[in-house]
Amino acid sequence: MKALILAGGLGERLRPHTEKIPKPLIEIGGKPILEWQITWLKRFGIKKFVLAVGYLGEKIEEYFKDGKNFDVHIEYSYEHKKLGTGGAIKNAKKFLESENGFFVINGDVITDLDPIKLIQKLDNGIGAIAVVPLPSPYGIIDFEDASGKIRRFVEKPLLPEYWINAGVYFLKRDIFDYLPDEGDIEKTAFPKLAEKGLLFAIPYRDVIWKSVDTHKDIKEAKKILEKANYL
Repeated sequence: MKALILAGGLGERLRPHTEKIPKPLIEIGGKPILEWQITWLKRFGIKKFVLAVGYLGEKIEEYFKDGKNFDVHIEYSYEHKKLGTGGAIKNAKKFLESENGFFVINGDVITDLDPIKLIQKLDNGIGAIAVVPLPSPYGIIDFEDASGKIRRFVEKPLLPEYWINAGVYFLKRDIFDYLPDEGDIEKTAFPKLAEKGLLFAIPYRDVIWKSVDTHKDIKEAKKILEKANYL
């Protein structure tokens, strides 16, 4: 089983970090995001990787090489212009089309969710998306409706009635019939699959999940890993 990691983004909101290194090589607790991802997926038996790289992709290849030092096998799919997430997957077709299905991971996500659940619940669909509860960006105030008396303050809780895309997918190779040459899978292929009833959401509760998009996210991801005893 292979995993394609989308690692070609510019990481503009993380400058100046990303002026000299690509976003997936930004370190969280002394280890690049990509290395955290590879370590996580290895725990579930996934040891074959395709890294879809673009901006400063040679830096990623210099770090990981063929993956031997990390006890995995790594291949590289280079994009020479911005293709979007859908285009990047299609660009990597030659590495993936021999597989019945494969995982796709956004290269800025720190998580410990079990990706194998995506396969087990896919049924007759073409794609499965891991979804997690929406983390509130703000603290909330819990108070009595009648009196207005405040009961408690809750710092940035999860909102269990709302679910967001966790950036972890399992896709059957039929996905290539739906992918654009350029454009994001979330705006092109996924809506078409949903209309046909071929796309499934698999909810995950009580898992680590953090998308690293800003400088603040780097610090928060480190705290999350420390709390989970990964650091």
